[in-house]
Amino acid sequence: MSVQVWFWVGFFAFMLAMLALDLFVLNRKAHIVKTREALLQTGMWVSLAVIFGIGVYFVRNSKTALEFFTAYIVEYSLSVDNLFVFLIIFSYFKVPVKYEHKVLFWGILGALIMRITFILAGITLIQKIHWIIYIFGAFLIYTGIKILVSKDEEVHPEKNPVLKIFRKLMPVSKDYVEGKFFIKEAGRLFATPLFVVVLVLESTDVVFATDSVPAVLAITRDPFIAYTSNVFAILGLRSLFFALSGLMRMFHYLSHGVSFILVFVGVKMLISERFEIPSWISLMVIITILTIAIIASVIKTRREQKANSR
Repeated sequence: MSVQVWFWVGFFAFMLAMLALDLFVLNRKAHIVKTREALLQTGMWVSLAVIFGIGVYFVRNSKTALEFFTAYIVEYSLSVDNLFVFLIIFSYFKVPVKYEHKVLFWGILGALIMRITFILAGITLIQKIHWIIYIFGAFLIYTGIKILVSKDEEVHPEKNPVLKIFRKLMPVSKDYVEGKFFIKEAGRLFATPLFVVVLVLESTDVVFATDSVPAVLAITRDPFIAYTSNVFAILGLRSLFFALSGLMRMFHYLSHGVSFILVFVGVKMLISERFEIPSWISLMVIITILTIAIIASVIKTRREQKANSR
């Protein structure tokens, strides 16, 4: 038990150190994150995840390491699909580009706190009410099929219930004020639109977690592996957003790939009592699905470009 505690303490210390580095060193001043900078940071986060997974292999065993990498790839692919929602939210609220990183930082910080709560609650539910794994599995399959058959659904940030309640409780200023979250005008406290955007991102992550947490629990029931895979995917999300923000519309079939992954992990959870799919097979299946989705997207994009050039 003491070794497990030190794993958690060490990881939280690492996470806080990386967040401090990001906030107070790499992005101390509000600025527009350029593609080259975003790609370098994305590479850094992916490299750290790989190093961590290798560490898990030597400290734990190969099976646990495979579970980490599988869960990490699933969480990362789900996160990439959610970047489209971020674009819509930023566009709707007309967030100045130089403040986008700050909004994502605080939004993701809240997500890190919420995810551990959801993961621990999910594991506890499975241990106490074992048959709930069938509900989780069925929900993942339903979500995957819904994504596959549904058309592109519009996102309406103004209909967010948390936002509606907040606006009734506190007045919101009209303008962004030097990246501040709160200001005082005539002795009255106002929230700025920047804080409102963070609030919308936080509440949106609750919806994201309904897919993310059951998906990772279909792969591993180890809370440490489940949470660390989530953390590495979430921490790399900001830089990935800026690296792909101009290219996201090219990934036509990414949502299809995500839907097949959700169906796969849902089936994996449903049959886990009778037949356990080895971790390495799960990893290969997920990588194959993502590879096919990306290649198909590239082919479609090139065909559209050729058609438009005629």
